[in-house]
Amino acid sequence: MLPEEVLREAQTELLDWHQTGMSIMEVGHRGRAFQSIVEQTEADLRELMDIPDNYHLLFLTGGATAQFSMVPMNLFAKKNHADYIDTGIWSKKALTEAMRFGQVNIAAQIEYQEGLACIPKEEKWSLNPDAAYVHYTPNETIEGIEFNSTPKTGQVPLVADMSSSILSQPINVRDFGIIYAGAQKNLGQAGISLVIIRDDLVHEPAIPTPILYSYKLHIDNKSLYNTPPTFAWYILGLTVAWVKRQGGVKTFAEINQHKAQTLYHFIDSHHEFYNNTVHPDCRSRMNVPFNLSQVNLTETFLQAAEKEGLTNLKGHRLAGGVRASLYNAMPQQGVDKLIEFMKDFARTHG
Repeated sequence: MLPEEVLREAQTELLDWHQTGMSIMEVGHRGRAFQSIVEQTEADLRELMDIPDNYHLLFLTGGATAQFSMVPMNLFAKKNHADYIDTGIWSKKALTEAMRFGQVNIAAQIEYQEGLACIPKEEKWSLNPDAAYVHYTPNETIEGIEFNSTPKTGQVPLVADMSSSILSQPINVRDFGIIYAGAQKNLGQAGISLVIIRDDLVHEPAIPTPILYSYKLHIDNKSLYNTPPTFAWYILGLTVAWVKRQGGVKTFAEINQHKAQTLYHFIDSHHEFYNNTVHPDCRSRMNVPFNLSQVNLTETFLQAAEKEGLTNLKGHRLAGGVRASLYNAMPQQGVDKLIEFMKDFARTHG
């Protein structure tokens, strides 16, 4: 979901961006007009996330999936082994790709307490102090599992796939070596990704690497080595500016926490009809998956919800069930409407 304010702003400017007589989709990516978007977007992100000067910001294509390859290709230059924390489908995809380029140690995996999925305590992890990096996914969208704190990895660089959690709550960028995120959750539309990388991790890749998979090349060319997705970059800039106007990341952290707590409280209070299988300590604030006790009613539930304007509730094809995503642009009213529908559905079919 994109903020309506952003969509309306883009609609207003679509045919004539800033009185240039051109759509933003027609503006050359190397011209001064587009450069103003590049500079403002980076400045707003640095302010929102308190990004230090020794970190570079890259705006790339390929989504987070491209980063599954770019991270090991670039960071295996001196050491070809890394630690991965396996908490769900996306972290598993990342570690599987990394295995193509070096050795992967799965330092921790999801465990279960009384049938509820949870992240093991860090003292149980088998981290290698000589690893090139430690990779984790702070929020797993499919399973609805979220880390409630940043892992401590000492001198080993921490790499995070924040595609579904970036700008949803404050983080200390200084704790990370690399942060990457596909834009299509909290940053804007699909088609562009953000990479934040500490400068000591920037060097020539040691293994044969396609030219567009070198962080150093993109940094040297300020993400403009090849033609970027200019419209997606523009929407990202509008979205980041909107986050600033709403009060910044701290404001959204409070809003998102309240949205999630409201929905989880309802599900827990109606466990005879709805259930969530994630331990409360590890529940995602962005993605709330749940099942109906009467599984055969799931499709009926989804069809009835869509008739009420409650769309995109179908669980991921690999997990099934129902999933409500509560990204920044989703207002509290959306959660309240979903809960009212769930009440009525349970009353009718219970």
